[in-house]
Amino acid sequence: MELFGIGLTVLVLFVSFGFMVGVLFGFFGMGGSFLVTPALLVMGYPARVAVGSGMAFVFGTAVIATLKHHDLGQVDYKLGGLMIVGTSVGIEIGRIGVFYLEDLGLASGVIGVTYVVLLGTIGLFVTYNALNGDGGGGGHHDAANEEIDPDAIPDIAKKIQSYRVPPMMTIAGGIQVSLWMVLGVAFATGLLSGFLGVGGGFIRMPAMFYLIGVPVPVAVGTDLFEIVFSGGIGSFLYGMEGGVDLSIVAPLLAGSALGARIGSAATSIVDEGDIKIYFGLMLLGGSVAVAFRQAGDYLGMEVLSTVSFALILLSALLVSGAVIYSTIATMRARSKAPRTSVD
Repeated sequence: MELFGIGLTVLVLFVSFGFMVGVLFGFFGMGGSFLVTPALLVMGYPARVAVGSGMAFVFGTAVIATLKHHDLGQVDYKLGGLMIVGTSVGIEIGRIGVFYLEDLGLASGVIGVTYVVLLGTIGLFVTYNALNGDGGGGGHHDAANEEIDPDAIPDIAKKIQSYRVPPMMTIAGGIQVSLWMVLGVAFATGLLSGFLGVGGGFIRMPAMFYLIGVPVPVAVGTDLFEIVFSGGIGSFLYGMEGGVDLSIVAPLLAGSALGARIGSAATSIVDEGDIKIYFGLMLLGGSVAVAFRQAGDYLGMEVLSTVSFALILLSALLVSGAVIYSTIATMRARSKAPRTSVD
């Protein structure tokens, strides 16, 4: 039996995977194609289709999640709008690079190695800093215009903010930062978006926090707002080249519609420090999974590719499950607090 041109078992797998990824996307401002694109590569889809379909999925899920973050006041539209400018240029250059490498027969390998290096490096950095309490620990911010405690800003961001390279701009929480830093981060993440088929959130969200000093929930919401545009542009460009398979994108989006709403709501409930720890661990899990796939391709061992796919699914399941568990636990603790105070 087939629906959307694919088998029922694969359809259920895509819908379930879409739900888990949707939770991660709404919670972290990323996670969509960062997990989807490697999974599609492992399943044997061409690099162009894996990247293009991942980009289209990013676009649809980002729209859903951004609407929820807007309701929570966690979107800095001025910052997001400026980043769109640099991102758009980066996406086009990255897309050209993918097609060039594909013509040389090197696209899958180069994209995979890039994933391993970036995910592993950023995952270790974020996890290490979160465990060592480098700024932003504890609590959460509900609005983009809330004043920020200077002690909550990472030391790296404070150092960067000390360089007053005009023109300067004021963003969420009264932070002043050079426009060139914003555009630089936008271009770099746009380049990754076009090359890896991702929204670029796995580097843009930590970059906004560690380099610019934006509170994590606002960084997530603003990142998602920007991804709506970068994902839309990227999926359109790939679609023009036949790189978007709607039989893949549709069931993924069906599952992510609910997951993205749940993940977005969780950012205003779960402790900010937990967000960064979960984020770092998810990146490390993805790095290991993609490394297994690369080793499987190089050694000609199909079993390693299967292990890679299983690790990607396990990573999405464990981290999305942890997000939902932490949300429920926090809500229960809050509901008990009034009774405890009366006693």
